[in-house]
Amino acid sequence: MDSDGAVSLRQAIASSSSITFANNGAPCDKLVSASHIDIAGESFPKSTPTRFRKLDVKSPSAPSDFYTLEALYLVWRLKEASAAEYSKQARENGVLITSAVGVTARRAVLEWLEGKVGDGDYIQSATGTSSGTPPGSPKQPSKQSVTSPKKHAPDTPSTSSKRRYIPDAQDLEAVKKIKKGEIELRDRNAVLQGAKANDFTAIKNIYTDRLKKMREGSKSAPAATAAAASTPQDVKMQARKSRTNFPIIIVSSSPTSLVTMHNVKRFLQDAVFESPQEARERGGMPEKLVTIDRRHTHMESSGREVVTQSRYIVMDSHESLNKFGPDAWDRVVCVMTTGQAWQFKPYRWSEPRTLFHHVKGIHFSWASDAPNPKIKDWNVSELKIDQGRRHVDKSVVAQFWKLLDTWMMANKPGLVSK
Repeated sequence: MDSDGAVSLRQAIASSSSITFANNGAPCDKLVSASHIDIAGESFPKSTPTRFRKLDVKSPSAPSDFYTLEALYLVWRLKEASAAEYSKQARENGVLITSAVGVTARRAVLEWLEGKVGDGDYIQSATGTSSGTPPGSPKQPSKQSVTSPKKHAPDTPSTSSKRRYIPDAQDLEAVKKIKKGEIELRDRNAVLQGAKANDFTAIKNIYTDRLKKMREGSKSAPAATAAAASTPQDVKMQARKSRTNFPIIIVSSSPTSLVTMHNVKRFLQDAVFESPQEARERGGMPEKLVTIDRRHTHMESSGREVVTQSRYIVMDSHESLNKFGPDAWDRVVCVMTTGQAWQFKPYRWSEPRTLFHHVKGIHFSWASDAPNPKIKDWNVSELKIDQGRRHVDKSVVAQFWKLLDTWMMANKPGLVSK
């Protein structure tokens, strides 16, 4: 039989013979730096194809259809390694992906190397059936090629044609059922697209008409109200009332409050928090009333960006609220609290649970403070202010306005700025 690296490697494994590496005749200790593998005194180029055909190739016809000796050797040497470690070691030893034994074929190759299975269809001969050299490789002289001319006789059906595999009928049916349930994945964009294109133009047109009618109705409402006034004095009073009907926010006058009349304008309007002490030293005595001008930015259905501005009035005393008349509490949308119940004694609703049923409750505290147990049952939202990071103030203020807008839309939509 012709000398072949795969067969010699298998025999060396069975007899525990020595397997070493050499680089142009000089011994070396690493496969990656070797040019030959010496097996039981016989030297083989490590990258030369053996007669062991690749298991995924049914009809081998080129040297690339056969495993190299170094690829087979790594399967045996790394037989205990995991799939990931095996792939890593193969790359580090210079074995190309196209030449290495695949992860799924490792077990079959290892069983053959250890003699657990016969040659079968694994070893290819020069004539295409049993042990021999890969087609296209240089033929090595052997005694059999001289003494056995029958080996080079014209191919017969028994030697040239491989045994045809006839699949089982039940297996075919099972494969058909599996394929019916498979989904072909082309790319990440194709996966997100359905087979049928959806057109939402009709829905868009419906809501565009509704939004248009709502805008027209909101514009015509003030004009109709003014026209319904019986006297010029009524018209003047109505216009004055519409101009001053701003939502009211009440802050706590407690010295422990983080948001006071000193710093509320810069905090809620400019989204910059300044401690009450610093704001007091910088600005002196606070005003009785503070106005907050808040800018809104929203997109219309046409895609045009619209910027509007709404005004809020801030105060910290019940006396200031009385100046707005008997219906002033109808305009109060938010009360900031430190958790001290004495703050609510002069209010219309002195009991905290009742008060925060009619207005939105907010409690500002330091980010490092534990949750305030006093406000646990008061229906109050707690917002955290970071003591050292001013760049997060914008997110805290945005969260405040989001909470207030949601509450106003649900409870006092008449005060929401159009």
